[in-house]
Amino acid sequence: MQAGVSTASLFLRETNEDALVVLDKIDAKVVEIFLESFCEYTDDFARLLKSRLGNLKVHSVHTLNTHFEPELFSLNDRAYSDAHSVYQRVLSVAKILDAKNYTFHGQIRLKRGPKVFTDYAYTGGVFEKLCREANEYGVSLCLENVEWAIYSRAGYLTNIKPYCPALSTCLDIKQARIAGDDYKDYLAEMKNSLKTVHISDYTADGKIVLPGKGLFDFRKLIDELNKANYDGPLIIEVYKDSFTDLDELSTSLEYIRKLIKEG
Repeated sequence: MQAGVSTASLFLRETNEDALVVLDKIDAKVVEIFLESFCEYTDDFARLLKSRLGNLKVHSVHTLNTHFEPELFSLNDRAYSDAHSVYQRVLSVAKILDAKNYTFHGQIRLKRGPKVFTDYAYTGGVFEKLCREANEYGVSLCLENVEWAIYSRAGYLTNIKPYCPALSTCLDIKQARIAGDDYKDYLAEMKNSLKTVHISDYTADGKIVLPGKGLFDFRKLIDELNKANYDGPLIIEVYKDSFTDLDELSTSLEYIRKLIKEG
């Protein structure tokens, strides 16, 4: 395991290309790049990002889910076609950056009872098609547990996995807490497909803070991940108001690295 940082942690503080320079300076080593807008879903922008990496390795890319991901499940041919063209552009960005994983949210839970939430064969079939295409770019599609998206509760992955065996996963401990679930319930069904873990901490009043600044038991998390034979990164993903300066982010990285080393 390694500790790393998502550029989402610097959202509205730094542009993505400048965030990479900042993260390289604090020796983040491993990053997830959170692509923020359509202008960033291009090969030219990917090459700009690559020029700013320094010693960083890009583990994964992430997109602003509401831009296009929900329409990849649409029955409307035009909506699907437009979304699919953006999906291909994101996969091309990932390939240029040598990112092997794409953190994916999919559908948003805005409407009650849409078919996509309960028709596991249909949804799983869409996922399998998306996974096959991602694999052509050398990328694993990783469904993340997100309280407001399609994988909102533990158990959902178990229902769709028979229809999309190629689907990989991303565990977000913050989103599990927001959903009111134990992250270990997600881990139990993700363990054979887990590629990425997003980490953050929280205070007694529920404020999201950097790992090591709150109440979460990261020793226990690392123990559970070791039991699951997980060897991917722990990616710090917090909000811009979760810390004051970069020294805090650097300290949090070292805190997680120490715990990983202790095993």
